[in-house]
Amino acid sequence: MRFQIVHSISYVLNSFPNWKREVAVESISDKTAVELVKLLKTKAISPVGLLDSCLSRIAAVNPAVNAVVTLDEAGARAAAKVAEAELVRGEDKGPLHGLPVLIKDTQDTAGMRSTYGSPILADNVPTADQASVARLRAAGAVIFGKTNTPEWAAGGNTRNPVFGATGNPFDPQRSAAGSSGGSAVALACGMAPLASGSDTGGSLRNPAGFSGIVGIRPSYGLVASDKRAHGWSCLSTDGPMARNVADTALMLSVMASDDPRDPLAYTLPGEAVRGTPARWAVPPTVDLRKLRLAFTEDFGFAPTEALIRRAFRARVARIAPLFAGASEATPDCSGADETFAVLRASLFLTQHGKNYRERPEMLGPNVRANVEEGLSYSLEDFSRAAANQTRIYRAYQSFFAAHDVLISPTITLSPRRWSELYPAEIDGVATKSYFHWLALAYAVTLAGHPALSLPLGVDENGLPFGLQIVGPRGGDALVLGVAAALEQAFADDAELRRPLPDLDKLAALPPLAQAPGFMAWD
Repeated sequence: MRFQIVHSISYVLNSFPNWKREVAVESISDKTAVELVKLLKTKAISPVGLLDSCLSRIAAVNPAVNAVVTLDEAGARAAAKVAEAELVRGEDKGPLHGLPVLIKDTQDTAGMRSTYGSPILADNVPTADQASVARLRAAGAVIFGKTNTPEWAAGGNTRNPVFGATGNPFDPQRSAAGSSGGSAVALACGMAPLASGSDTGGSLRNPAGFSGIVGIRPSYGLVASDKRAHGWSCLSTDGPMARNVADTALMLSVMASDDPRDPLAYTLPGEAVRGTPARWAVPPTVDLRKLRLAFTEDFGFAPTEALIRRAFRARVARIAPLFAGASEATPDCSGADETFAVLRASLFLTQHGKNYRERPEMLGPNVRANVEEGLSYSLEDFSRAAANQTRIYRAYQSFFAAHDVLISPTITLSPRRWSELYPAEIDGVATKSYFHWLALAYAVTLAGHPALSLPLGVDENGLPFGLQIVGPRGGDALVLGVAAALEQAFADDAELRRPLPDLDKLAALPPLAQAPGFMAWD
């Protein structure tokens, strides 16, 4: 067998308690993806050496956070050697040629276990890559491991009964959010230059916010999918995650593609993007002084924590002067909670109804709750939700006729402990459901507009603060350009630049697998 499966890297390393974990003072795995691609193409570094650097970082830091849960070291090393030989011969296999990339464990990878965090698929080894992974591999990426996720990507806390919990890189006892929590933590810790994510109710943006990295939820259909159960549903999409905006754009340029199996794959308003994925490779230069900024703490309904509101207002005070004008405003998102709940539950009912009927004991509480909720709704409930989603979408169109860009906090609260399955209250007020605290994200999901989480310093708890940047319909390039401009504006600002975790501290911590309750649902 050409691949190596590691049940849980944390467990493996925990078997050697006296083994000293060290973090290299300077590692090439800490460089940006854009820099690494240039170094690879000029033969200044080798794909094998870069892969080794990533593996060394994983060995040193991953036990403390449990971000990477499966490695294909043998297969990746073979692929890196092939890429090295190709580069020596002057061959160009694509924009990611020789670059190591991690994949979320809910995304199928050929020959490498893909568990979805579920005991049902604990030994599942797909025979083919799903479309978004195949595009990364075709662009020269060296796919070398999988990152942790909640069971079936259900919920905003990365815990599952197959691999356990993932810890926040700034405090491993706190949540990494979800469902792309493993990818976000791996990136923050320098385990890979790029990692994939996916997003329904913030599954990509929320972990980016909690770990201090960048992630963009693209417009519907820009990253075509071959596997959505509801092909005509526009709730879920795959997307790129990285440590900065330019790297995120590079990865999006590879993931953006047409696919006839996706009925929502589309051409952006006013421009044909199919066949020209390089359209996204570099964020456009944006003059913020010509843009009208809108900002909101809560979209009129989200239960945003007072601590996050204070942090957001402080950042608005710094950001607003950079734009042509700024005003507090929000699209009309009335009924968003109920609408998202119904549409989300219907998706889970389709995906997991059979397992719920035949082996409910193999499903965790979040998945069971979603299926049961789906069974409780009527066709009238669904039709009302679909109609209100359309109304919200049209409200966004009216809103963006008067504003160019909208910002909000990425997530409603500062990271809680991962042992808390979901926040049952915010500022003493009970949440409506296990996903209610994700409202800042699904307020945008329902409209289908592009949204990016940009790290801007830390909150009062010393934990990363994420700024959500929302653009108009099809405005992915504008969102990337605005994010790049803000990133550059605060690059030298000690309070607002991207925070970095203490890798030496993480390397010295005991493995997270030793923590009580590590294995959900203990």
